[in-house]
Amino acid sequence: MKRTGIVNLPLHGGKTPRWLFDRMVKLAGGITEVLIYEYGQDEFLRRISDPYWFQAFSCVLGFDWHSSGTTTTTCGALKMAIDPEEYGMKVAGGKGRTSRRTLAEIEKTGDLFTLSTSEIEKLKYSSKMSAKVDNSCVQDGYQLYHHCFIFTEKGDWAVIQQGMSESYARRYHWLSDSVESFVEEPHVGICGDRMEKMVLDLTSRDSRNTRESSLDLIREDPKNLVKYLRPAKQKLLTAELSMPPHHPILDIDLGKREMRVLQKAYEIQPESYEELVYLKGMGPKKIRALALISDLVYGTHPSWKDPVKYSFAHGGKDGFPYPVDREVYDSSIQVLEDAIEGAKLDDKDRYYAIKRLREFCVV
Repeated sequence: MKRTGIVNLPLHGGKTPRWLFDRMVKLAGGITEVLIYEYGQDEFLRRISDPYWFQAFSCVLGFDWHSSGTTTTTCGALKMAIDPEEYGMKVAGGKGRTSRRTLAEIEKTGDLFTLSTSEIEKLKYSSKMSAKVDNSCVQDGYQLYHHCFIFTEKGDWAVIQQGMSESYARRYHWLSDSVESFVEEPHVGICGDRMEKMVLDLTSRDSRNTRESSLDLIREDPKNLVKYLRPAKQKLLTAELSMPPHHPILDIDLGKREMRVLQKAYEIQPESYEELVYLKGMGPKKIRALALISDLVYGTHPSWKDPVKYSFAHGGKDGFPYPVDREVYDSSIQVLEDAIEGAKLDDKDRYYAIKRLREFCVV
């Protein structure tokens, strides 16, 4: 085939104008209202935690697939549209500093929903643990900057969070019903535009032995780990040349602060890898060091395969990454279309929403 040209699809920058965002809030509220009325809160959480359905939903609200802010603005519109007292559901957290208020929002709304103290603490734990796992156990080079925690009056929840690496974004989706373990394949999906070559995925089933060995290492004296690491940099007080007592095997250094965290973990003697990861101060660097030493000492091989799935809603017409499932495809279109039709919207807003849905769904 003769090549006649090249098309570049750059990431759209900028900020959502107020007139558009106001309409996004109205449309998001209308669709949510119909979905909850027709299918219930559980089904809404299931759909919003599906990375592909979420992408389609964002496009219906007014985004192109490569628009900057698709995730953050869609979640922001949902947060403004969903009244906890009316819907029995709360969208907590958000982008940047707003994400740090997630726990306080959970507590406040938990009281509104008359949830018990233990149920509220469980929700707070789920919020913190989902963020920590994606920051420390899936080491893919993407720094989290957005954390959205959606929960219901029954204590069910979903998480949509996003990280950035250079100009690329990656979205992580969780659903409470799908989480059997926070540290072993807990995601509904991880969605991104590219696959990284080297990703330490300690949530993979293939990393199970590494997780167990890391726990064994921390239960021993952490001082035994130092011999496997690159010595921490020290300031020379004189012009004295000191040769190292050994050649470092792993190109990782843990300073005094990091070693204090490992010592504290040793004193606590965590019963599970999940408890170890949850400990304060147990960040990516220490998690990675334990994984690499486990590989070196015990021969456990963690997964280095990127768990991301490309942003294909229902497969591609070229069969990549898999052929289109027309039945599922048509079902998704119908659910969104019915929700738009049933929403309390002006005819003009309803028309443009369905038009965007049709444009997004052309195969």
